[in-house]
Amino acid sequence: MIPRGLSYDDAMKRFRWPAPQRFNIGRAVCERHAPDTLAMIVENADGSVRNWTFGQLLAASSRLANALVARGIGKGDRVAVFLSQGAELTLCHLAGYRMGAVVLPLFTLFGEEAIEYRLANAEASAVITDMSQLPKLLAVRDRLPHLKTIIVIGAGAHGSAFLDWDRLLGAASDRFATVDTAAEDPALLIYTSGTTGQPKGALHAHRMMLGCIPAVEQWLGHWPRGNEVMWTPAEWAWIAGLYDALFPAWYYGTPVLAHRFAKFDPERAFAMLAKHHVGVSFIPPTALKMMRQVHKPRDRWSYDIRAISTGGEAMGEELLSWGRDTFGTTISEGYGQTEMNLMLLNSPDWFEVRPGSCGRACPGRRVAIVDGDGNVLPPGQEGQIAGWRHDPIVMLEYWRNPEATERKYAGDWLLTGDLGTIDQDGYVFFKSRDDDVITSGGYRIGPGEIEECLMKHPAVAMVGVVGIPDRLRTEIVKAFVQLRPEIAPTDSLKADLAGFVKTRLAAHEYPREVEFVPELPLTTTGKILRRELRRREAERGVVVRLR
Repeated sequence: MIPRGLSYDDAMKRFRWPAPQRFNIGRAVCERHAPDTLAMIVENADGSVRNWTFGQLLAASSRLANALVARGIGKGDRVAVFLSQGAELTLCHLAGYRMGAVVLPLFTLFGEEAIEYRLANAEASAVITDMSQLPKLLAVRDRLPHLKTIIVIGAGAHGSAFLDWDRLLGAASDRFATVDTAAEDPALLIYTSGTTGQPKGALHAHRMMLGCIPAVEQWLGHWPRGNEVMWTPAEWAWIAGLYDALFPAWYYGTPVLAHRFAKFDPERAFAMLAKHHVGVSFIPPTALKMMRQVHKPRDRWSYDIRAISTGGEAMGEELLSWGRDTFGTTISEGYGQTEMNLMLLNSPDWFEVRPGSCGRACPGRRVAIVDGDGNVLPPGQEGQIAGWRHDPIVMLEYWRNPEATERKYAGDWLLTGDLGTIDQDGYVFFKSRDDDVITSGGYRIGPGEIEECLMKHPAVAMVGVVGIPDRLRTEIVKAFVQLRPEIAPTDSLKADLAGFVKTRLAAHEYPREVEFVPELPLTTTGKILRRELRRREAERGVVVRLR
Protein backbone atom coordinates (compact mmCIF):
# COMPACT_ATOMS: atom_id res chain seq x y z
CA MET A 1 0.00 0.00 0.00
CA ILE A 2 1.06 3.59 -0.64
CA PRO A 3 1.72 5.33 2.71
CA ARG A 4 -0.89 7.89 3.66
CA GLY A 5 0.12 11.51 3.70
CA LEU A 6 2.48 11.38 0.71
CA SER A 7 1.99 13.83 -2.13
CA TYR A 8 1.57 12.45 -5.64
CA ASP A 9 5.09 13.55 -6.57
CA ASP A 10 6.59 11.92 -3.47
CA ALA A 11 4.67 8.72 -4.08
CA MET A 12 5.99 8.57 -7.65
CA LYS A 13 9.58 9.05 -6.44
CA ARG A 14 9.45 6.56 -3.57
CA PHE A 15 7.43 3.74 -5.08
CA ARG A 16 9.12 0.39 -5.64
CA TRP A 17 7.37 -2.62 -7.08
CA PRO A 18 7.25 -5.74 -4.91
CA ALA A 19 8.93 -8.52 -6.81
CA PRO A 20 7.99 -11.89 -5.26
CA GLN A 21 9.13 -14.93 -7.15
CA ARG A 22 6.08 -16.91 -5.98
CA PHE A 23 2.58 -15.46 -6.04
CA ASN A 24 -0.98 -16.75 -6.50
CA ILE A 25 -4.02 -14.53 -7.06
CA GLY A 26 -6.40 -16.94 -5.32
CA ARG A 27 -4.28 -17.07 -2.18
CA ALA A 28 -3.83 -13.28 -2.18
CA VAL A 29 -7.52 -12.39 -2.48
CA CYS A 30 -9.10 -15.14 -0.42
CA GLU A 31 -6.82 -17.03 1.94
CA ARG A 32 -5.22 -14.10 3.79
CA HIS A 33 -8.41 -12.88 5.47
CA ALA A 34 -10.24 -14.02 8.61
CA PRO A 35 -12.74 -16.76 7.63
CA ASP A 36 -15.74 -14.98 9.17
CA THR A 37 -15.05 -11.67 7.35
CA LEU A 38 -17.83 -10.59 4.98
CA ALA A 39 -16.65 -10.96 1.36
CA MET A 40 -19.73 -10.71 -0.85
CA ILE A 41 -23.30 -9.47 -0.75
CA VAL A 42 -25.40 -11.03 -3.51
CA GLU A 43 -28.71 -9.31 -4.28
CA ASN A 44 -30.95 -11.57 -6.35
CA ALA A 45 -33.48 -10.43 -8.94
CA ASP A 46 -36.30 -10.63 -6.39
CA GLY A 47 -34.44 -8.40 -3.93
CA SER A 48 -33.43 -11.21 -1.57
CA VAL A 49 -29.87 -11.18 -0.30
CA ARG A 50 -27.26 -13.82 0.47
CA ASN A 51 -23.98 -13.02 2.18
CA TRP A 52 -20.71 -14.89 1.70
CA THR A 53 -17.71 -14.86 4.02
CA PHE A 54 -14.13 -15.44 2.93
CA GLY A 55 -14.24 -18.76 4.76
CA GLN A 56 -17.26 -19.86 2.72
CA LEU A 57 -15.58 -18.77 -0.52
CA LEU A 58 -12.45 -20.69 0.43
CA ALA A 59 -14.36 -23.88 1.24
CA ALA A 60 -16.56 -23.75 -1.89
CA SER A 61 -13.64 -22.94 -4.23
CA SER A 62 -11.74 -25.85 -2.63
CA ARG A 63 -14.62 -28.18 -3.49
CA LEU A 64 -14.65 -26.99 -7.08
CA ALA A 65 -10.86 -27.25 -7.41
CA ASN A 66 -10.92 -30.81 -6.08
CA ALA A 67 -13.70 -31.73 -8.51
CA LEU A 68 -11.78 -30.34 -11.48
CA VAL A 69 -8.52 -32.01 -10.47
CA ALA A 70 -10.37 -35.33 -10.12
CA ARG A 71 -11.34 -34.96 -13.81
CA GLY A 72 -7.76 -34.58 -14.92
CA ILE A 73 -7.66 -30.79 -15.14
CA GLY A 74 -4.48 -29.29 -13.77
CA LYS A 75 -1.90 -26.56 -13.91
CA GLY A 76 -1.91 -24.61 -17.17
CA ASP A 77 -5.21 -26.06 -18.46
CA ARG A 78 -7.81 -23.54 -19.60
CA VAL A 79 -11.06 -23.42 -17.63
CA ALA A 80 -13.80 -21.30 -19.22
CA VAL A 81 -16.31 -19.40 -17.08
CA PHE A 82 -19.55 -18.71 -18.96
CA LEU A 83 -21.54 -17.01 -16.19
CA SER A 84 -22.79 -13.57 -15.24
CA GLN A 85 -22.03 -11.56 -12.10
CA GLY A 86 -22.53 -13.63 -8.96
CA ALA A 87 -20.95 -15.91 -6.38
CA GLU A 88 -20.59 -18.91 -8.70
CA LEU A 89 -18.51 -16.90 -11.16
CA THR A 90 -16.10 -15.85 -8.42
CA LEU A 91 -15.76 -19.42 -7.17
CA CYS A 92 -14.69 -20.51 -10.66
CA HIS A 93 -11.97 -17.86 -10.72
CA LEU A 94 -10.75 -18.67 -7.23
CA ALA A 95 -10.66 -22.40 -7.91
CA GLY A 96 -8.89 -21.90 -11.23
CA TYR A 97 -6.19 -19.64 -9.79
CA ARG A 98 -5.66 -21.85 -6.74
CA MET A 99 -5.17 -25.00 -8.85
CA GLY A 100 -2.80 -23.21 -11.25
CA ALA A 101 -5.20 -23.36 -14.18
CA VAL A 102 -5.79 -20.51 -16.64
CA VAL A 103 -9.23 -18.93 -16.29
CA LEU A 104 -11.03 -17.96 -19.51
CA PRO A 105 -13.95 -15.53 -18.92
CA LEU A 106 -16.78 -15.59 -21.47
CA PHE A 107 -19.38 -12.82 -21.77
CA THR A 108 -22.94 -14.13 -21.41
CA LEU A 109 -24.09 -12.02 -24.36
CA PHE A 110 -21.71 -13.89 -26.67
CA GLY A 111 -23.36 -15.87 -29.43
CA GLU A 112 -22.43 -19.29 -30.72
CA GLU A 113 -19.63 -18.27 -33.07
CA ALA A 114 -17.92 -16.05 -30.51
CA ILE A 115 -18.04 -18.85 -27.94
CA GLU A 116 -16.82 -21.49 -30.33
CA TYR A 117 -13.85 -19.45 -31.51
CA ARG A 118 -12.61 -18.63 -28.00
CA LEU A 119 -13.07 -22.14 -26.63
CA ALA A 120 -11.39 -23.68 -29.68
CA ASN A 121 -8.52 -21.21 -29.83
CA ALA A 122 -7.83 -21.59 -26.12
CA GLU A 123 -8.26 -25.38 -26.30
CA ALA A 124 -10.34 -25.14 -23.14
CA SER A 125 -10.55 -28.38 -21.15
CA ALA A 126 -13.59 -27.38 -19.09
CA VAL A 127 -16.42 -24.88 -19.13
CA ILE A 128 -18.73 -23.90 -16.28
CA THR A 129 -22.09 -22.39 -17.19
CA ASP A 130 -25.78 -22.39 -16.26
CA MET A 131 -28.95 -23.57 -17.93
CA SER A 132 -29.63 -20.21 -19.59
CA GLN A 133 -26.36 -20.38 -21.56
CA LEU A 134 -26.29 -24.13 -22.13
CA PRO A 135 -28.08 -24.09 -25.55
CA LYS A 136 -25.32 -21.96 -27.07
CA LEU A 137 -22.70 -24.35 -25.76
CA LEU A 138 -24.54 -27.43 -27.00
CA ALA A 139 -24.72 -25.96 -30.50
CA VAL A 140 -20.91 -25.94 -30.80
CA ARG A 141 -19.87 -28.75 -28.45
CA ASP A 142 -19.25 -31.32 -31.18
CA ARG A 143 -16.65 -29.02 -32.78
CA LEU A 144 -14.62 -28.69 -29.57
CA PRO A 145 -12.54 -31.86 -29.19
CA HIS A 146 -10.52 -30.51 -26.26
CA LEU A 147 -13.61 -29.73 -24.18
CA LYS A 148 -13.97 -32.77 -21.91
CA THR A 149 -15.77 -31.35 -18.87
CA ILE A 150 -19.01 -29.33 -18.80
CA ILE A 151 -20.36 -28.26 -15.41
CA VAL A 152 -23.87 -26.79 -15.35
CA ILE A 153 -25.45 -24.83 -12.52
CA GLY A 154 -29.03 -25.98 -12.16
CA ALA A 155 -28.60 -29.01 -14.42
CA GLY A 156 -30.99 -30.97 -12.19
CA ALA A 157 -32.63 -33.64 -14.30
CA HIS A 158 -30.03 -33.07 -17.00
CA GLY A 159 -27.30 -34.10 -14.58
CA SER A 160 -26.78 -37.38 -16.37
CA ALA A 161 -25.69 -35.55 -19.52
CA PHE A 162 -23.66 -32.89 -17.73
CA LEU A 163 -22.02 -32.49 -14.38
CA ASP A 164 -24.44 -30.82 -11.98
CA TRP A 165 -22.82 -28.01 -9.98
CA ASP A 166 -24.52 -28.75 -6.66
CA ARG A 167 -23.94 -32.51 -6.80
CA LEU A 168 -20.34 -32.05 -7.86
CA LEU A 169 -19.44 -29.63 -5.09
CA GLY A 170 -21.45 -31.56 -2.51
CA ALA A 171 -19.38 -34.69 -3.11
CA ALA A 172 -15.96 -32.97 -3.03
CA SER A 173 -13.71 -32.13 -0.09
CA ASP A 174 -13.69 -28.54 1.20
CA ARG A 175 -9.93 -28.70 1.77
CA PHE A 176 -7.52 -27.93 -1.06
CA ALA A 177 -3.84 -26.97 -0.97
CA THR A 178 -3.32 -24.04 -3.31
CA VAL A 179 -0.68 -24.77 -5.94
CA ASP A 180 2.61 -22.95 -5.43
CA THR A 181 2.63 -20.80 -8.56
CA ALA A 182 5.35 -18.48 -9.79
CA ALA A 183 4.41 -14.84 -10.18
CA GLU A 184 5.09 -15.29 -13.92
CA ASP A 185 2.81 -18.30 -14.29
CA PRO A 186 -0.27 -17.66 -16.49
CA ALA A 187 -3.56 -17.10 -14.66
CA LEU A 188 -6.03 -15.36 -16.97
CA LEU A 189 -6.78 -15.55 -20.70
CA ILE A 190 -9.10 -12.79 -21.84
CA TYR A 191 -9.85 -12.04 -25.48
CA THR A 192 -9.65 -8.56 -26.91
CA SER A 193 -11.03 -7.33 -30.20
CA GLY A 194 -8.78 -6.53 -33.11
CA THR A 195 -9.15 -4.71 -36.39
CA THR A 196 -8.55 -7.72 -38.59
CA GLY A 197 -9.59 -11.33 -38.26
CA GLN A 198 -10.54 -12.99 -35.01
CA PRO A 199 -9.99 -11.65 -31.47
CA LYS A 200 -6.64 -12.12 -29.75
CA GLY A 201 -6.24 -13.73 -26.35
CA ALA A 202 -4.31 -11.59 -23.86
CA LEU A 203 -2.54 -13.98 -21.49
CA HIS A 204 -1.91 -12.52 -18.02
CA ALA A 205 0.29 -13.78 -15.19
CA HIS A 206 -0.51 -13.93 -11.48
CA ARG A 207 1.70 -10.86 -11.00
CA MET A 208 -0.97 -8.76 -12.70
CA MET A 209 -2.76 -8.57 -9.34
CA LEU A 210 0.23 -6.77 -7.86
CA GLY A 211 0.13 -4.28 -10.72
CA CYS A 212 -3.50 -3.41 -9.93
CA ILE A 213 -3.12 -2.55 -6.25
CA PRO A 214 -1.33 0.83 -6.28
CA ALA A 215 -3.51 1.92 -9.18
CA VAL A 216 -6.86 1.38 -7.46
CA GLU A 217 -5.48 2.93 -4.28
CA GLN A 218 -4.87 6.12 -6.26
CA TRP A 219 -8.08 5.85 -8.26
CA LEU A 220 -10.40 5.51 -5.28
CA GLY A 221 -8.91 8.11 -2.98
CA HIS A 222 -6.35 6.09 -1.03
CA TRP A 223 -8.60 3.05 -0.75
CA PRO A 224 -9.28 1.18 1.46
CA ARG A 225 -10.76 3.33 4.16
CA GLY A 226 -12.44 1.06 6.67
CA ASN A 227 -14.69 -1.71 5.37
CA GLU A 228 -16.26 0.15 2.43
CA VAL A 229 -18.54 -1.92 0.21
CA MET A 230 -17.47 -2.01 -3.46
CA TRP A 231 -20.00 -2.28 -6.27
CA THR A 232 -19.72 -2.25 -10.04
CA PRO A 233 -22.32 -2.90 -12.74
CA ALA A 234 -19.47 -3.75 -15.12
CA GLU A 235 -19.54 -7.33 -16.35
CA TRP A 236 -17.19 -9.74 -14.63
CA ALA A 237 -16.21 -11.18 -18.00
CA TRP A 238 -13.99 -8.15 -18.70
CA ILE A 239 -10.73 -6.94 -17.22
CA ALA A 240 -12.32 -3.81 -15.72
CA GLY A 241 -15.05 -5.58 -13.76
CA LEU A 242 -12.64 -8.23 -12.49
CA TYR A 243 -9.48 -6.26 -11.79
CA ASP A 244 -10.66 -2.67 -11.33
CA ALA A 245 -13.26 -3.69 -8.76
CA LEU A 246 -13.83 -7.31 -7.65
CA PHE A 247 -10.38 -8.68 -6.94
CA PRO A 248 -8.75 -5.46 -5.68
CA ALA A 249 -11.56 -5.26 -3.11
CA TRP A 250 -10.90 -8.81 -1.98
CA TYR A 251 -7.16 -8.20 -1.91
CA TYR A 252 -7.93 -5.63 0.79
CA GLY A 253 -10.45 -7.90 2.47
CA THR A 254 -13.41 -5.59 1.81
CA PRO A 255 -16.88 -6.75 0.70
CA VAL A 256 -18.24 -6.65 -2.84
CA LEU A 257 -21.89 -6.23 -3.85
CA ALA A 258 -23.00 -8.48 -6.73
CA HIS A 259 -26.19 -8.27 -8.78
CA ARG A 260 -27.16 -9.69 -12.16
CA PHE A 261 -28.87 -7.02 -14.20
CA ALA A 262 -30.90 -8.55 -17.01
CA LYS A 263 -30.77 -4.99 -18.35
CA PHE A 264 -29.15 -2.13 -16.49
CA ASP A 265 -31.74 -0.30 -14.40
CA PRO A 266 -30.51 3.12 -13.23
CA GLU A 267 -33.22 3.47 -10.57
CA ARG A 268 -32.36 0.09 -9.10
CA ALA A 269 -28.71 1.11 -9.18
CA PHE A 270 -29.42 4.12 -6.94
CA ALA A 271 -31.56 1.94 -4.67
CA MET A 272 -28.74 -0.58 -4.29
CA LEU A 273 -26.22 2.16 -3.44
CA ALA A 274 -28.47 3.16 -0.56
CA LYS A 275 -29.62 -0.31 0.57
CA HIS A 276 -26.12 -1.78 0.83
CA HIS A 277 -24.26 1.36 1.96
CA VAL A 278 -21.89 1.27 -1.02
CA GLY A 279 -18.82 3.39 -0.33
CA VAL A 280 -16.81 3.01 -3.56
CA SER A 281 -17.84 2.05 -7.07
CA PHE A 282 -16.56 1.54 -10.59
CA ILE A 283 -19.34 2.69 -12.95
CA PRO A 284 -18.78 2.75 -16.74
CA PRO A 285 -19.69 6.03 -18.50
CA THR A 286 -22.72 4.59 -20.30
CA ALA A 287 -24.21 3.49 -16.97
CA LEU A 288 -23.47 6.95 -15.53
CA LYS A 289 -25.26 8.56 -18.47
CA MET A 290 -28.30 6.37 -17.81
CA MET A 291 -28.22 7.16 -14.07
CA ARG A 292 -28.08 10.83 -14.99
CA GLN A 293 -31.57 10.51 -16.47
CA VAL A 294 -33.03 9.69 -13.04
CA HIS A 295 -34.83 12.73 -11.61
CA LYS A 296 -33.57 14.07 -8.26
CA PRO A 297 -32.09 10.81 -6.90
CA ARG A 298 -31.00 12.44 -3.62
CA ASP A 299 -34.65 13.19 -2.85
CA ARG A 300 -35.54 9.51 -3.30
CA TRP A 301 -32.65 7.52 -1.86
CA SER A 302 -30.24 8.01 1.04
CA TYR A 303 -26.83 7.01 -0.33
CA ASP A 304 -23.36 8.13 0.72
CA ILE A 305 -20.71 7.10 -1.79
CA ARG A 306 -17.19 8.39 -1.18
CA ALA A 307 -15.42 7.61 -4.46
CA ILE A 308 -16.47 6.67 -8.00
CA SER A 309 -14.13 5.56 -10.77
CA THR A 310 -14.93 5.17 -14.45
CA GLY A 311 -13.22 4.36 -17.72
CA GLY A 312 -13.65 3.16 -21.27
CA GLU A 313 -15.00 6.42 -22.71
CA ALA A 314 -14.06 10.08 -22.34
CA MET A 315 -15.67 12.11 -19.54
CA GLY A 316 -16.76 15.66 -20.30
CA GLU A 317 -17.15 18.57 -17.91
CA GLU A 318 -20.94 18.25 -18.00
CA LEU A 319 -20.88 14.65 -16.70
CA LEU A 320 -18.23 15.55 -14.11
CA SER A 321 -20.40 18.41 -12.85
CA TRP A 322 -23.46 16.16 -12.62
CA GLY A 323 -21.40 13.64 -10.66
CA ARG A 324 -20.35 16.26 -8.11
CA ASP A 325 -23.96 17.39 -7.66
CA THR A 326 -25.36 13.86 -7.47
CA PHE A 327 -22.73 12.04 -5.42
CA GLY A 328 -20.80 14.83 -3.71
CA THR A 329 -17.54 13.58 -5.21
CA THR A 330 -15.53 14.05 -8.40
CA ILE A 331 -15.77 10.99 -10.64
CA SER A 332 -12.27 9.73 -11.41
CA GLU A 333 -11.66 8.75 -15.01
CA GLY A 334 -9.07 6.12 -15.84
CA TYR A 335 -7.54 4.60 -18.94
CA GLY A 336 -6.18 1.21 -19.86
CA GLN A 337 -6.48 -1.79 -22.12
CA THR A 338 -7.02 -5.48 -21.70
CA GLU A 339 -3.32 -5.96 -22.47
CA MET A 340 -2.25 -3.33 -19.90
CA ASN A 341 -4.92 -2.38 -17.43
CA LEU A 342 -5.05 0.86 -15.38
CA MET A 343 -2.38 2.85 -17.21
CA LEU A 344 -3.63 6.35 -16.44
CA LEU A 345 -5.81 7.48 -13.55
CA ASN A 346 -7.24 10.56 -11.97
CA SER A 347 -7.18 11.07 -8.23
CA PRO A 348 -9.20 14.02 -6.87
CA ASP A 349 -7.55 13.66 -3.46
CA TRP A 350 -4.09 13.99 -4.98
CA PHE A 351 -4.43 16.39 -7.90
CA GLU A 352 -7.03 18.34 -9.84
CA VAL A 353 -9.11 16.52 -12.44
CA ARG A 354 -8.76 18.24 -15.78
CA PRO A 355 -11.76 17.74 -18.09
CA GLY A 356 -10.83 15.76 -21.17
CA SER A 357 -7.80 14.14 -19.57
CA CYS A 358 -7.49 10.40 -18.83
CA GLY A 359 -5.34 11.33 -15.85
CA ARG A 360 -1.72 10.72 -14.89
CA ALA A 361 0.34 7.59 -14.39
CA CYS A 362 -0.09 5.86 -11.05
CA PRO A 363 2.93 5.28 -8.77
CA GLY A 364 5.24 2.71 -10.29
CA ARG A 365 3.78 3.06 -13.77
CA ARG A 366 5.49 4.67 -16.75
CA VAL A 367 3.35 6.14 -19.54
CA ALA A 368 4.54 8.21 -22.49
CA ILE A 369 3.57 9.47 -25.92
CA VAL A 370 5.76 7.73 -28.50
CA ASP A 371 6.20 7.48 -32.24
CA GLY A 372 5.93 4.23 -34.19
CA ASP A 373 9.53 3.33 -33.31
CA GLY A 374 9.07 3.83 -29.58
CA ASN A 375 10.80 7.20 -29.35
CA VAL A 376 9.34 9.36 -26.57
CA LEU A 377 7.76 12.56 -27.89
CA PRO A 378 7.78 15.92 -26.08
CA PRO A 379 4.72 17.46 -24.35
CA GLY A 380 2.11 18.72 -26.78
CA GLN A 381 3.18 16.53 -29.70
CA GLU A 382 0.66 13.90 -30.82
CA GLY A 383 1.66 10.26 -30.91
CA GLN A 384 0.65 6.86 -29.52
CA ILE A 385 -0.16 6.43 -25.86
CA ALA A 386 2.27 3.80 -24.61
CA GLY A 387 3.08 1.98 -21.38
CA TRP A 388 6.33 0.49 -20.06
CA ARG A 389 6.33 -3.14 -21.17
CA HIS A 390 8.10 -4.37 -18.01
CA ASP A 391 5.27 -3.25 -15.71
CA PRO A 392 3.81 -6.22 -13.76
CA ILE A 393 0.33 -5.41 -15.07
CA VAL A 394 1.35 -6.02 -18.72
CA MET A 395 0.25 -9.25 -20.37
CA LEU A 396 2.66 -12.10 -20.97
CA GLU A 397 1.73 -12.39 -24.64
CA TYR A 398 -1.08 -12.81 -27.10
CA TRP A 399 -2.08 -16.45 -26.83
CA ARG A 400 -0.23 -18.47 -29.47
CA ASN A 401 0.16 -15.40 -31.66
CA PRO A 402 3.81 -14.31 -31.63
CA GLU A 403 3.41 -12.05 -34.68
CA ALA A 404 0.66 -9.99 -33.02
CA THR A 405 2.66 -9.92 -29.79
CA GLU A 406 5.69 -8.52 -31.58
CA ARG A 407 3.58 -5.82 -33.30
CA LYS A 408 2.19 -4.71 -29.94
CA TYR A 409 5.58 -3.39 -28.81
CA ALA A 410 8.10 -0.83 -29.97
CA GLY A 411 11.28 -1.25 -27.98
CA ASP A 412 10.37 -1.11 -24.29
CA TRP A 413 6.94 0.37 -24.92
CA LEU A 414 3.54 -1.32 -25.30
CA LEU A 415 1.61 0.49 -28.03
CA THR A 416 -2.06 1.06 -27.30
CA GLY A 417 -3.14 2.07 -30.78
CA ASP A 418 -4.61 5.25 -29.27
CA LEU A 419 -3.37 8.68 -30.28
CA GLY A 420 -2.95 11.37 -27.67
CA THR A 421 -0.83 14.10 -26.14
CA ILE A 422 0.74 14.72 -22.77
CA ASP A 423 1.16 18.09 -21.09
CA GLN A 424 3.99 19.43 -18.94
CA ASP A 425 2.31 18.11 -15.76
CA GLY A 426 1.93 14.55 -17.04
CA TYR A 427 -1.79 14.69 -17.88
CA VAL A 428 -2.59 12.57 -20.93
CA PHE A 429 -5.34 13.53 -23.38
CA PHE A 430 -6.86 10.92 -25.69
CA LYS A 431 -7.39 12.14 -29.27
CA SER A 432 -8.46 9.20 -31.41
CA ARG A 433 -7.78 5.60 -32.33
CA ASP A 434 -4.82 4.88 -34.56
CA ASP A 435 -6.64 1.81 -35.81
CA ASP A 436 -10.23 0.80 -36.46
CA VAL A 437 -11.30 -0.46 -33.02
CA ILE A 438 -14.79 0.78 -32.09
CA THR A 439 -15.55 2.06 -28.57
CA SER A 440 -19.22 1.48 -27.78
CA GLY A 441 -20.82 1.50 -24.33
CA GLY A 442 -17.43 0.93 -22.70
CA TYR A 443 -16.67 -2.09 -24.91
CA ARG A 444 -13.86 -2.19 -27.44
CA ILE A 445 -15.13 -3.88 -30.56
CA GLY A 446 -13.00 -5.06 -33.45
CA PRO A 447 -14.60 -4.71 -36.89
CA GLY A 448 -12.81 -7.73 -38.30
CA GLU A 449 -14.85 -10.35 -36.44
CA ILE A 450 -18.13 -8.62 -37.40
CA GLU A 451 -17.12 -8.44 -41.06
CA GLU A 452 -16.20 -12.12 -41.07
CA CYS A 453 -19.56 -12.97 -39.54
CA LEU A 454 -21.56 -10.91 -42.06
CA MET A 455 -19.65 -12.43 -44.97
CA LYS A 456 -21.25 -15.77 -44.02
CA HIS A 457 -24.71 -14.36 -44.76
CA PRO A 458 -25.92 -15.53 -48.19
CA ALA A 459 -26.95 -12.01 -49.25
CA VAL A 460 -23.57 -10.35 -48.61
CA ALA A 461 -20.88 -9.92 -51.25
CA MET A 462 -18.61 -7.52 -49.33
CA VAL A 463 -18.87 -5.56 -46.10
CA GLY A 464 -17.00 -2.85 -44.20
CA VAL A 465 -17.66 -2.11 -40.51
CA VAL A 466 -16.83 1.12 -38.69
CA GLY A 467 -17.85 3.04 -35.59
CA ILE A 468 -19.95 6.18 -35.92
CA PRO A 469 -20.64 8.78 -33.21
CA ASP A 470 -23.45 8.18 -30.72
CA ARG A 471 -24.49 10.39 -27.83
CA LEU A 472 -25.14 7.60 -25.32
CA ARG A 473 -22.62 4.94 -26.33
CA THR A 474 -19.83 7.16 -27.75
CA GLU A 475 -19.96 5.07 -30.93
CA ILE A 476 -22.26 2.50 -32.48
CA VAL A 477 -21.39 -0.19 -35.00
CA LYS A 478 -22.33 0.55 -38.60
CA ALA A 479 -22.05 -1.94 -41.46
CA PHE A 480 -21.68 -0.83 -45.08
CA VAL A 481 -22.93 -3.81 -47.09
CA GLN A 482 -22.46 -4.59 -50.78
CA LEU A 483 -25.11 -7.15 -51.67
CA ARG A 484 -24.88 -9.96 -54.16
CA PRO A 485 -26.26 -8.89 -57.58
CA GLU A 486 -29.42 -10.99 -57.31
CA ILE A 487 -30.38 -9.63 -53.85
CA ALA A 488 -32.73 -6.66 -53.45
CA PRO A 489 -32.02 -4.17 -50.64
CA THR A 490 -34.86 -3.96 -48.10
CA ASP A 491 -35.37 -2.73 -44.55
CA SER A 492 -36.24 -6.27 -43.47
CA LEU A 493 -32.87 -7.45 -44.81
CA LYS A 494 -31.13 -4.76 -42.70
CA ALA A 495 -32.83 -6.11 -39.61
CA ASP A 496 -31.95 -9.67 -40.63
CA LEU A 497 -28.25 -8.78 -41.00
CA ALA A 498 -28.23 -7.07 -37.61
CA GLY A 499 -29.84 -10.11 -36.00
CA PHE A 500 -27.42 -12.42 -37.82
CA VAL A 501 -24.52 -10.81 -35.95
CA LYS A 502 -26.40 -10.41 -32.67
CA THR A 503 -27.14 -14.12 -32.33
CA ARG A 504 -23.74 -15.36 -33.52
CA LEU A 505 -21.28 -12.95 -31.92
CA ALA A 506 -22.66 -10.74 -29.16
CA ALA A 507 -25.51 -8.38 -28.40
CA HIS A 508 -23.14 -5.44 -27.98
CA GLU A 509 -21.43 -6.08 -31.34
CA TYR A 510 -24.33 -6.11 -33.77
CA PRO A 511 -24.61 -3.24 -36.30
CA ARG A 512 -27.21 -0.77 -35.05
CA GLU A 513 -27.10 0.79 -38.48
CA VAL A 514 -26.83 -1.00 -41.83
CA GLU A 515 -26.38 0.80 -45.13
CA PHE A 516 -26.43 -0.85 -48.55
CA VAL A 517 -23.84 0.50 -50.98
CA PRO A 518 -23.18 -0.33 -54.65
CA GLU A 519 -19.46 -0.76 -53.96
CA LEU A 520 -16.92 -0.34 -51.20
CA PRO A 521 -13.71 1.74 -51.26
CA LEU A 522 -10.69 -0.53 -51.60
CA THR A 523 -6.92 -0.31 -51.52
CA THR A 524 -4.92 -1.50 -54.51
CA THR A 525 -4.55 -4.83 -52.73
CA GLY A 526 -8.28 -5.21 -52.19
CA LYS A 527 -8.53 -4.21 -48.53
CA ILE A 528 -11.52 -2.13 -47.43
CA LEU A 529 -10.68 1.48 -46.61
CA ARG A 530 -12.52 1.93 -43.34
CA ARG A 531 -11.18 5.47 -42.90
CA GLU A 532 -12.91 6.40 -46.18
CA LEU A 533 -16.19 5.01 -44.85
CA ARG A 534 -15.77 7.06 -41.67
CA ARG A 535 -15.00 10.17 -43.75
CA ARG A 536 -18.16 9.70 -45.82
CA GLU A 537 -20.17 9.27 -42.65
CA ALA A 538 -18.72 12.43 -41.10
CA GLU A 539 -19.52 14.46 -44.20
CA ARG A 540 -23.08 13.20 -44.26
CA GLY A 541 -23.83 14.30 -40.71
CA VAL A 542 -27.40 13.10 -40.25
CA VAL A 543 -28.01 9.37 -39.83
CA VAL A 544 -30.97 7.07 -39.27
CA ARG A 545 -30.16 4.36 -36.74
CA LEU A 546 -31.41 0.90 -36.05
CA ARG A 547 -32.15 0.59 -32.34
